[in-house]
Amino acid sequence: MNYPTYDPQSPLTPLTAEELAAVEAQLQRLDADGAMSLDGLDGYLTALAMGPAGLRALPTAEWLPLLWGGDEPARADAAAPAAPFGSKRERKNMVVWALRHLRALDAQLHAHPDHWEPIFSIAEQDDTEWVDAREWCMGFLQAVDLLPSAWGQVWNQAELAPLLALGGGLEGVVVPGVDALNLDDPQTCDHLSRQVPDAVLHLMAPVPAA
Repeated sequence: MNYPTYDPQSPLTPLTAEELAAVEAQLQRLDADGAMSLDGLDGYLTALAMGPAGLRALPTAEWLPLLWGGDEPARADAAAPAAPFGSKRERKNMVVWALRHLRALDAQLHAHPDHWEPIFSIAEQDDTEWVDAREWCMGFLQAVDLLPSAWGQVWNQAELAPLLALGGGLEGVVVPGVDALNLDDPQTCDHLSRQVPDAVLHLMAPVPAA
């Protein structure tokens, strides 16, 4: 299936709160294994926005369908939309929303990184808010896995441990102490989750010359 390419010079039209809610609702309606949550989508597109240029240079068809769990083989009826979408309009809307969100993340992370706010799950209990970035980090690392060699030898930095621990890790990368963490404990998960934005910004920083 053909998808439009990502154009970093396209008009900057960040998704509204209503459109983000529509993205979340659409993802939740999909009858597909592997469809991302809104958190996961945001993490996935964040990695594409701030990651190596080679990652964004991948054909759109290699990374875009992973948002909804991948495309199934085309049906014999050419008029029918490919699963898991219920209509061609639903698929088109999701593609447009994803590319617009990627464009907005790209612009914000490179022009105003201090204003960037990832989309994390937040649970409220009495007067306490518990932040949970696990699905966001899983989405981020799923994008890293698209082209792991492009990232070089960056993952052994201690600052990136929260991102790796919450996202389930990367092949060949050891995170000391992760096995002792109880990520289902709200306090532990919250503590690590609040460190993730700084980890991403650290990952964006140039590596000093040796």
